[in-house]
Formats: sequence, structure tokens, C-alpha cells
Amino acid sequence: MERMTLGDFELGIVSDGTYPLDGGAFFGVVPKVMWSRKAAADERNFITAGLNSLLIRTGRQNVLVETGIGNKLPDKMIKVYGQPAQLLDNLSAAGLSPDDIDIVINTHLHFDHCGWNTRRQEDRAVATFPKAKYYVQEGEWQHAQQQHMRDAISYISDNYNPLIESGQMQLLSGDQEIVPGISVRVFPGHTLHMQAVMVTSGGKTACYISDLIPTSAHVDLTWVMAFDLSPIDTIDSRKRYYAQALPKKWLTVFTHDDAVPWGYIEKDVADKLLVTPPQAT
Repeated sequence: MERMTLGDFELGIVSDGTYPLDGGAFFGVVPKVMWSRKAAADERNFITAGLNSLLIRTGRQNVLVETGIGNKLPDKMIKVYGQPAQLLDNLSAAGLSPDDIDIVINTHLHFDHCGWNTRRQEDRAVATFPKAKYYVQEGEWQHAQQQHMRDAISYISDNYNPLIESGQMQLLSGDQEIVPGISVRVFPGHTLHMQAVMVTSGGKTACYISDLIPTSAHVDLTWVMAFDLSPIDTIDSRKRYYAQALPKKWLTVFTHDDAVPWGYIEKDVADKLLVTPPQAT
């Protein structure tokens, strides 16, 4: 597990494994001749995407951002995406059991971001992290309930509705502090109510930016995924993020980068955006 300190907090990347995504969908209107310089595709045009969760140890609480694909995918989806289901094993390797997680934050409710929210117990889905409070934007949950034909396949209700029913999932309305040093900020585009997770301690800031910038290959303003519901909003949200993240040297966490899970977004002498990984610790 890659880890680093941020002020008084310890950050760690905990992976649920990798899964294949269509390169064309992953890079939208960007021509393959351009994106293939940054991401290798196989003979089916699939690239390997990471499933990076962020573990935040504050000294008082263990906070988990995102829970990967999990182990409840239907067979039809397993044939496409596989089901690596490595998150709990990797948490265990970091010395944590599901009972040790105090807070789970979902940036949005697509199946590859909240799959381990719940697990199967006989014929029903129950909380994987029984002592945790879960957080997501209310607008995101409401959209998931609509099962719109544009993106219904991305939402699996057993990943979140049992937590609403049990009272473990709290629905948020806009930007909000979760605990001291950890807050959420809404950045529409990928979904209309996707939230990023801001972590601040000791004068330093990290941001789990989720699918607003899914990998280090997506930092260019116009390199937008075809999955995004509102590409124009994605571009505007990136501009708003960069306006603070670059001058303030925020650490950006990339949800789907299997090689570069986090780094500092900077501009080179030609004003081109690039990512510098942090020094290993």
C-alpha cells in the first residue's frame, strides 16, 4: 500500500484491484492516436483501470473514500469487468478489519465506486463496515433511484439502499465538513452531484477528485470521458479545481490510475499540464 503523511494525518491507497474499460469510452472524443500514447490498449481496445480507495487515518478515526467494485456484480457484468474484490484483503494487510472503519465517503454511486459498501448475508445485502457512517450527496442518490436509461447500468441499488433503510447512510446537500480536516465539495460533470473529498491537515491539502480527473492521463481540460453526463460541466469543474489545486500545490488522488494513484498537477514551461508523483515513503 502506498502511503504518505499529510500534516497529522496518514494517507494510504487501498486497491480493490483492476478492471478493463473500453479505451474509446474512457477518453471520449480524444482520438486513439493521441490517448494511446498515455494508455496502452489490448487487442479488444480495453485499457487497465485501477480501483483506488483512499484510507485516511486521522489519529481518531479511520476514513475510507470509495469501496471499489465489491463482490456482488451480476454474472453479465462480471463477464465484461471481472470482479477482483481485493479491497478487504488489502485493508487487512494494512492492519484493519471492516469493524475498524468509522466513516465511508462515496463520491458518487456508480458500481465501481461503492461495491463494497455492502456484502451479501444470505439473501440480503448488509453493511460491509458495520460501525461506519456512510456519506453521499442526496442528489446523487435520487438520480440513482430514477434508473434513467442513459446510466441505469452504472447503479446497483443493493450497494446503497440497504444503508439508507438502516440509517447508516447520510444524504448530504452540497459542500459540507464531515469531520475536522475532511470535507466534501461538489464538482458536477461526471454525474450531476459528484463530490470530491478534501483532506486538510498541517497546512497541506489532498483531494480525492474521483471521476472528474480519473487518471493522470486525463488532466488536460478537454480529455473527458464518454461516461460523463455533462462534459461541459466537467470542463468547468476542472477549471474551478485547477484554479486552487495548482497554485496551492494540492495532492490529487486519481481513482482509476493503476500506475499513478496520486500526484501534484503542475504546468511545464510550455503551459502544459503534467503530474509529478510524490516522493515515496
